[in-house]
Amino acid sequence: MWPPPPPLCGCAVHRGFPCGECFGFSPSLLDLLSREPGGSGTPVRAGAGAGMWLWEEQGGLLGPFSFLLLLVLLVTRSPFNACLFTGSFYLLLRLFSFEPVPTCRALQVLKPRDRVTVIAHRGGSHDAPENTLAAIRQAAKNGATGVELDIEFTADGVPVLMHDNTVDRTTDGTGRLCDLTFEQIRKLNPAANHRLRNDFPNEKIPTLREAVAESLNHNLTIFFDVKGHANKATDALKKIYMEFPQLYNNSIVCSFLPEVIYKMRQTDQNVVTALTHRPWSLSHTGDGKPRYNAVWKHSVFVVLDILLDWSLHNILWYLCGISAFLIQKDFVSPDYLKKWSAKDIQVIAWTVNTFDEKSYYESHLQSGYITDSMLEDCQSQF
Repeated sequence: MWPPPPPLCGCAVHRGFPCGECFGFSPSLLDLLSREPGGSGTPVRAGAGAGMWLWEEQGGLLGPFSFLLLLVLLVTRSPFNACLFTGSFYLLLRLFSFEPVPTCRALQVLKPRDRVTVIAHRGGSHDAPENTLAAIRQAAKNGATGVELDIEFTADGVPVLMHDNTVDRTTDGTGRLCDLTFEQIRKLNPAANHRLRNDFPNEKIPTLREAVAESLNHNLTIFFDVKGHANKATDALKKIYMEFPQLYNNSIVCSFLPEVIYKMRQTDQNVVTALTHRPWSLSHTGDGKPRYNAVWKHSVFVVLDILLDWSLHNILWYLCGISAFLIQKDFVSPDYLKKWSAKDIQVIAWTVNTFDEKSYYESHLQSGYITDSMLEDCQSQF
């Protein structure tokens, strides 16, 4: 487990990280706010059997907008202006937000065959060269229910599978992907630096279409991970969905960037989508180290991290009409799952790479996860 950055809150569950539960999802705060006045200490529910806290009524927006109203009131000291601003923001959100796809269809994607979803990260980067057709075949052979595939573009606009913006780490070539044509990257060996490279001698970097066809051939759910290029990515995906309409019931589009997901919903509202999140990603690297040495710059990005985390958990999920939330595994708890479940949103954790963690997710949490290996314990890839 990678070391956490310096603790910024008292959340013992999350090792000092301020998390989704600390900003908008805190069980202790929600318990306090939802208890009967003067009373028994029993939290008030939204309705008999509804499974949603009173604080999360109105689609889970009551809490965030109450907080916003109080904040604006403190700043402006004008009840009228505070109500006007908050009410206008609420109306704009309702006007420009998207309805999520029907829950029954989302569950076809997120819980295929009514079992815990196990997704091979980049096709299972520990078991085979990542983002290759061989990895897709190996994931199916090893029992994955789906594969997570990264979409990037060559200099001539061809959508291919690649995680990094350069080809250096995974291939025998060098340079930025956006500077290389499809003909050039097709000559590279994506297995060149893999630990099992001798077992995969003839691999090529696949196109998006080739990867989709291979995944569907093996009855695998596809998690499309879009790194950027919102317009190009959504256009390419729209063409793929038109060519392979079965993808509507067999795939999901994911991104760390809310604008990508919002653009995808604009392009095609029938596509199942998810937001991806790693708390403190703006101020810290994947292994927990600060991105910036300057204290002032680090502090600025810590504040931005807090704002991003709060926005994702309280506003952006509603605006985009997502069906799932993909979050780094160290921030998942039973209560966290319940908060999202109350909104009909599934949580998928990443990257779950040990046998004990997988057993916990499958037997106790009964929640889907993404893993680098279907066969053995391994280190996480960020």
